[in-house]
Amino acid sequence: MRDVALQALQAERLASPPAVPVRGRLVIAGATGVLGSEVLQRLVGLGQFAATQVLAREPITAGLRRVGTTLVPSDDPADWPAGSADTGVVLFEPPRLFHERERALWTPLPEQLPALAQWMRRSGVRTLALVLPHAQGRLPEALKRGLATLDEQAVAALGFDCLVIVRAAQKPPGPGPRGWLPGLARWMLSVAKYMVPAGEQPVRSPKMAEFVAAALQFAPPGIHIAAPDLVWSAAQGDVRQAVRQWLLPA
Repeated sequence: MRDVALQALQAERLASPPAVPVRGRLVIAGATGVLGSEVLQRLVGLGQFAATQVLAREPITAGLRRVGTTLVPSDDPADWPAGSADTGVVLFEPPRLFHERERALWTPLPEQLPALAQWMRRSGVRTLALVLPHAQGRLPEALKRGLATLDEQAVAALGFDCLVIVRAAQKPPGPGPRGWLPGLARWMLSVAKYMVPAGEQPVRSPKMAEFVAAALQFAPPGIHIAAPDLVWSAAQGDVRQAVRQWLLPA
């Protein structure tokens, strides 16, 4: 946690003044893993929110300026009392078990998305950003740019002023069991990665975090869905400019 705090504070000192006025309160569900940590650091460092709350299952000391924790009473968001926030971010990256802080944070499961979104609406959230990883080749092309599931449709129907869905390609799974037989199987299956189009390749976490932060800054009212190829293309150059052109075309 100490390293994360130092990085976030350094980013806060070095960041240029925000291009938009400081907004209200931000709540983040799933601030775990490499991506969750990057998103937290980026949003805190830019100073665009007066306060940030991270959902946690155990008391922890965040150690970041303007960052606190909100303890959840259970694993079912339907049972939670309403909070207070204006903007919400939801990520589904599992925690890294060797990080003690991340084990104390609350991480949502995909099936909890509707109940979590309802809790955020009860808490006053008007702008919601969802980072939804998907397996390459599993999602039909048309659905990459639209609402892909009944859960997403249910979230869209809750009446958020602004809903941003970022579809991110999942990273390949880590090494499995050791041994020559599992190794041979991994080698035989590794040929599949060369068949994945460039636009379906995973994007590095810092670029993803920059994309999410820019989307929260520029997104006008409405529903905005970033397909994987859009995210990948933006990551190859100036992310902020690419997001601005996507959300605010001339």
